[in-house]
Amino acid sequence: MGWAWSGGGGYGKTSSNGFSRFSMGDDGGGSGILSHSSTVERLYAWEKKLFLDVKSYEGLKQEHDKKVGLLRKQEVRGVDYLKMEKNRMEMESLESKMLVATQSIDTTTSEIIRLRESELFPQLLELVAGLMSMWRGMYECHQVQTHMVQQLEYLTNSLSTNPTSNDHRQAALQLEIEVDRWYSAFCSLVKSQRDYVYSLTGWLRLSLFQCHHNPLVKNIQNSDIYSLCEEWQQAIDRIPDKVASEGIKTLLSVIHAVVVQQVEEQKQKKRSDAAFKEFEKKTEELRSLESKYGPYSAEGYGEMTRKTPVSEKRAKVEALRSRADEEKSKYQKSVGVTRAMTLNNLQTGFPNVFQAMTGFASVCMEAFESVYNFKRSSDRAPLDMKRLLT
Repeated sequence: MGWAWSGGGGYGKTSSNGFSRFSMGDDGGGSGILSHSSTVERLYAWEKKLFLDVKSYEGLKQEHDKKVGLLRKQEVRGVDYLKMEKNRMEMESLESKMLVATQSIDTTTSEIIRLRESELFPQLLELVAGLMSMWRGMYECHQVQTHMVQQLEYLTNSLSTNPTSNDHRQAALQLEIEVDRWYSAFCSLVKSQRDYVYSLTGWLRLSLFQCHHNPLVKNIQNSDIYSLCEEWQQAIDRIPDKVASEGIKTLLSVIHAVVVQQVEEQKQKKRSDAAFKEFEKKTEELRSLESKYGPYSAEGYGEMTRKTPVSEKRAKVEALRSRADEEKSKYQKSVGVTRAMTLNNLQTGFPNVFQAMTGFASVCMEAFESVYNFKRSSDRAPLDMKRLLT
């Protein structure tokens, strides 16, 4: 899928050829709503036909040239009149076919020019206007988002030690997924638009170059569509998309760091719970032994005192108590780290990315306004063929 203007002021998926449908009104042929993709597909079909027509003409011309050469040799050698006449008739047949091929080339070229100028050109103007409108909408949207996330600076890491809940973890994971999709969609949007205008400009350059040099093509004319696409391409090249994409990528990194820390906190909670559970289990076993042997059961006196099951179990329980307290302390510390990291990362990540996106949208809006106004100007300079063909 490509990405283009969806008409609603946002990033929108389009048809498989990269752009969606545009309402162009009545084209005089009764088709009503014209499809940009349909125009491109028809141009491709006519270009393919032109290629086959020229190829056919070149094949006929080569065969005709051979017949001309053969006739000259026959005239020099004084070959039988019937053979020469047969060769002349074949030449005339080839000339007729060449004339038909030339007429087909003229017709095909005229249709390509008609589609290019009367359908494709106004559709591209509308597309540029749509992109201008889209980025104006995105600029306004990112401005509001920037203002909203700037309020994060007033949040403080409260003294509450509430741990990260399952809802918090799910929200962080979902946020990471959505920002990753945002990054992919943004990169795809910029790339598809850049690839499209580069392909379009390249095709126009090649098409006009062929028209300028090909003696078979008589419909030579300057085309405003090329100057539009050249201006569009230059505008796309000036757009600082790397700054914006890196801003989204940085936000994705800081959110991922929060997700990783939340996972570590959850692991530490499990270790703490396991240690406390083991401590409780051994404590119950100690109570059972104490009820059986007495709480201070021992054999011997002084240095000769020998450890009993009760004393050994009591030592193990104390060791487990210390371990459980240590794991609980680690867990509480992990909770604090998670809260601090979440607040810090969001306080820095969100304002930065939306400031970058606001700046990017502003540049895009101005760039497409420049392209659109360039073509609306009544004082348009003629197409520079020398610059086109270099």
